[in-house]
Amino acid sequence: MPADAEAAFRPVRIAVLTVSDTRGPEDDRSGDLLVERLTGAGHTLADRAIVRDDAEAIADTLDAWIDDPQVEVILTTGGTGVTGRDVTPEALARVWDKEIPGFGELFRWLSYRTIGTSTIQSRATAGVARGTYIFCLPGSTGAVKDGWDGILRDQLDIRHKPCNFVELLPRLTER
Repeated sequence: MPADAEAAFRPVRIAVLTVSDTRGPEDDRSGDLLVERLTGAGHTLADRAIVRDDAEAIADTLDAWIDDPQVEVILTTGGTGVTGRDVTPEALARVWDKEIPGFGELFRWLSYRTIGTSTIQSRATAGVARGTYIFCLPGSTGAVKDGWDGILRDQLDIRHKPCNFVELLPRLTER
């Protein structure tokens, strides 16, 4: 979709959460890639963390960032598969007010072009919690590329038309 040449870019404050029992700061390639992509696009890294695959620990981190006025968007990577330890979608469901089902649907459609039917194993999802967007991506660098390059880069850019998530930020807490 085209960008609005008249609109000024508006950087978004984004926190990045890696969910993993095995990765640390020295080998968090997916988290590093998200940070590279979002800062390269002109956005601000508001915070970054790595938490284990534990729904309570994930939800606690999400809650803290949701309540932080310096965080407008949260991007998670990891914990979206179907194994017993994959609990990121369940943690997000504990905190969200509204699900954004189209995000996961579009992510899987884009991912299908790269990994074929294996995309069915992804439970990528998104939602809105108390005025903060949360997007949950799988933990691979390929998934991060599909999610950022294919969806989030445009939807987190106020200039993207016909519409984008950024223009809705001020209205997310309307009642």
